[in-house]
Amino acid sequence: MQARLERLEAVQDAILAISRISASGNDISGFLREVHQIIGRIMYAANFYVALYDAADNTIRFVYEVDEVDAPLDPEKRFTLQSAEESPTASVILNRKPLVMTAEQDSHKAWGYGTRSEHWIGYPLLDQFRNAFGAMVIQSYRADQLYTEEDQALFGLIAAHVSATLQSLRSVDQLEHLVRERTAALHQQIEEKQRAETLQRVLYQIAELSIVTSVGDRKFARLHQIIGQLIPVPNFMVALFEPATSEFRIAYFVDEIDGDQTGIRFPLGRGLTSYVVQSRQAQLFSRERLERMSASGEIEILGNLSAYSWMGAPLLADEHLFGVIIIQSYHPDLSYTDADLELLSFVASHVAAALARLQASEALGKSNRELTETLQALTTAQSELIHQEKLASLGRLVAGVAHEINTPLGIVVTATSHLAEEVQLTRQALQQGTLTQKMLEEFFDICDESLRILTTNSQRGAALVRSFKQVAVDQSHDAARHFDLKRYLDETLLALQPKLRLRQVKIALNCPENLQLHTYPGAVSQILTNLVMNSLTHGLENISEASIRIQVRLDQETVFLDYEDNGCGMSAENLQHLFEPFFTTRRGQGGSGLGAHIVYNLVTGLLGGQIKAYSEAGQGLRYEIRFPKTHKSLAGSGI
Repeated sequence: MQARLERLEAVQDAILAISRISASGNDISGFLREVHQIIGRIMYAANFYVALYDAADNTIRFVYEVDEVDAPLDPEKRFTLQSAEESPTASVILNRKPLVMTAEQDSHKAWGYGTRSEHWIGYPLLDQFRNAFGAMVIQSYRADQLYTEEDQALFGLIAAHVSATLQSLRSVDQLEHLVRERTAALHQQIEEKQRAETLQRVLYQIAELSIVTSVGDRKFARLHQIIGQLIPVPNFMVALFEPATSEFRIAYFVDEIDGDQTGIRFPLGRGLTSYVVQSRQAQLFSRERLERMSASGEIEILGNLSAYSWMGAPLLADEHLFGVIIIQSYHPDLSYTDADLELLSFVASHVAAALARLQASEALGKSNRELTETLQALTTAQSELIHQEKLASLGRLVAGVAHEINTPLGIVVTATSHLAEEVQLTRQALQQGTLTQKMLEEFFDICDESLRILTTNSQRGAALVRSFKQVAVDQSHDAARHFDLKRYLDETLLALQPKLRLRQVKIALNCPENLQLHTYPGAVSQILTNLVMNSLTHGLENISEASIRIQVRLDQETVFLDYEDNGCGMSAENLQHLFEPFFTTRRGQGGSGLGAHIVYNLVTGLLGGQIKAYSEAGQGLRYEIRFPKTHKSLAGSGI
């Protein structure tokens, strides 16, 4: 029984430890290293690895691996995921089910690359949609170190906790990667926009020579009318050339015989249109020439051969082909001349110039739209990161509450279990007739002591819940109310005590008693939480006798809150960027770059105040925060 209780206590401590690092960790490899150490305290874990799966390209990375026999793989190298029949790791991921094998069960399969183990356990890592994004594996090469069913169940429970944390860490990494990609794309788009604007100015000067300015809006019907004022054009077509596919697309089509062909595509080949384009000059065809060239095979007639006169002119500007203009007549009394051909060629050159100007304008418009979309995407990504950082702050508060409440609740559970056992033993003694006066007195003493423990610790837990409840509500809802600042700061710092004790950081709060505020307590709580977490993450990590000092005073209707730590401080260059979004001195080591930015926005925005930061390398970091005792939007409201 004693060994069993010790085992359960070890398991409970392991689960609590994983919950603690899940709430505070932002680095995948560091998180998995701590998980490995925790697992090693409750079961044999000399060989352990975690593989993450990317469904987009069907690859896996062994992001953490410790093995007694095989050399660990490069955590950054990607491997194509094998089929479920070729690899036990692939089987766990693709089937989304645990897999347990002994050496005897595995002997008939030729799968995987590593050394055969005596016992192999793999659990899938699942996201909220039950999709597998990896596998967590533990194995033993020793026949005297096999895993019990209880070990397997515990490993599965830990895998579930790890899944939730890894999913969050991967989301942060992906969002940071997306922001970097969007930022790089923004710089590229700005450069393209500058080039497009230069091109637009050049094309605009060329377009001033054009007499067909309306073509700039692709008003080919208007172009048809303009040409019709010069020569009869009962049949008119404009086909635009698309070099990517070497195809023509009919953009405008009017014909006395053929139906509407607008939108139809046809390839660059041996037809009349292709002949004009390949010759790079305007062409005039009579009925006789059409029949002669068709019969000799020089051209292929794609449509009908009813035309008596046919003209075509390429749309060329600076040797760039935009398309072709086609005019034809089906009546013998309308035959086009060389003069008409010259006119069509002249018009086509100016239409090409207008199209070149239009293309540049459209390119600029597309660039502007893409820039707008990129900025919107960046703004959305930034909002998501800020929201996630706020949720993380609330999560740290909840983690602190859970840690603080766990102790009295654990004592209550233990006392209750002990009392239940004593009741059962006393009942048995009573039924068997062996109950003595001394045994009964001892039983009553145990009852008194257990009830005292239950009462004390349940009241302590209830007080903690009441204390933290309002802070959590305030951080999740931006609502203004009356509150006592000293008491509220104490409650927030109490929630952060687990992290402060972990780093052995001393914190001193000097705030007047009964300082009543009417503003947004959630903002005050989050500001203090972010400042403390920034100090723990960036300033006090390697500082012996680390300390934080908070000084609060009231001057007329303004609250002065000064925050100072004795950490490593910041250089003057970094201090200039402190409040910028995504700026961090711990990129890739758990820093999101949003903590100080959120503090700045809360102080200057929601609280309507001001904030300044002062620091020197090795001299700690100090914030001076000023905000009104009563928010200006609530002043005089009577609420």
